[in-house]
Amino acid sequence: MKHTPPAEVIPLWNLSEGSCARIARVLGPSDHVHRLDEFGLRGGTKIEMFRPGNPCIVRLSGNKVCLRTDGLLEVLVEPM
Repeated sequence: MKHTPPAEVIPLWNLSEGSCARIARVLGPSDHVHRLDEFGLRGGTKIEMFRPGNPCIVRLSGNKVCLRTDGLLEVLVEPM
């Protein structure tokens, strides 16, 4: 049986411009997580970093979404 190493999971904010990733987890207060879910930012969703930083801008399903970290919310991604 072949062992597959676990995917690298990093904070969204560490992606460089033009990098693509799949959202692994969104952590934080339930109302914050729910709001991002309404925008489509949820586990399994593919995103592209349009502009890194704080706030950052990601491309999601052809739309751009601006995210600002407030210290309570963490988006973890698997680079592709």
